[in-house]
Amino acid sequence: MDTLVVVGVDGSSSSPAVVETAAREAQRRHAELRVVHAFSWTGRPMYTPLDPSPLNRLVNEAAQHARSVAPEVKVTEAVETGDAVAVLEAESRAADLVVVGPRGVEGAIGMLMGSTAASLTVHAQCPVMVVRGEPAGAGPIVLGVDGSPLGDKAIEFAFAEAELRGAGLLAVHAWRPDYVPPGTGPESAERLLAQALAGRADRYPDVTVRHEVLSGETREVLIETSTTAQLMVVGARGRGGFAGLLLGSVSQALLHHAYCPVTVVRAHT
Repeated sequence: MDTLVVVGVDGSSSSPAVVETAAREAQRRHAELRVVHAFSWTGRPMYTPLDPSPLNRLVNEAAQHARSVAPEVKVTEAVETGDAVAVLEAESRAADLVVVGPRGVEGAIGMLMGSTAASLTVHAQCPVMVVRGEPAGAGPIVLGVDGSPLGDKAIEFAFAEAELRGAGLLAVHAWRPDYVPPGTGPESAERLLAQALAGRADRYPDVTVRHEVLSGETREVLIETSTTAQLMVVGARGRGGFAGLLLGSVSQALLHHAYCPVTVVRAHT
């Protein structure tokens, strides 16, 4: 089994939902699931002894929960010493997907997932799924398209994920008339969207795709669209549509405000 999903656990109230999501992603991919907790010594006196039992128990309970969700998935577990972002970035080098929560707690388990999620999307070597909000079970996979070549891998991920889930795909491009040359109509945005998706239908014939060009600021458009989505997929960087924004800022906004889980796919992953 060559495919690997890694899930970062921190013991927060969101951890069970994060583990469940990761277990289902591993199940869909026929992948192994690795449950990881990162422990940092920051702020802890070096002479203070560490009892590893609570950390091992935290990871073991998370792994057992994953097995109950997806019994056929092989689950391994690890407690690693180091900063959460550094640990999970290292894990991402061998992974096909890393799954984390939107926030966590400081102290005994040493992770602050709010910063971990945002930083990890910048540094990870594979796509990062941040589990937040309440996904619409029957909703589509929503793909934010900005027309940049840097977004190609996000498009590919979204099509593959839609196929794995048996879900429809809604490709969205945000268009702002006040940010385009005079006389430019929405048909130019529609062409951009169609060109970005060209060729995917042949490779994913079972995925039903809808295109929507929506007027508005990119972040606001995608956040609103996420209310009826089961997953939002964006690139980590791009032109941000005609709004002239870095998609990096768009992806960061979604990590904080989307109503469903968000997967951020960097161009190099």
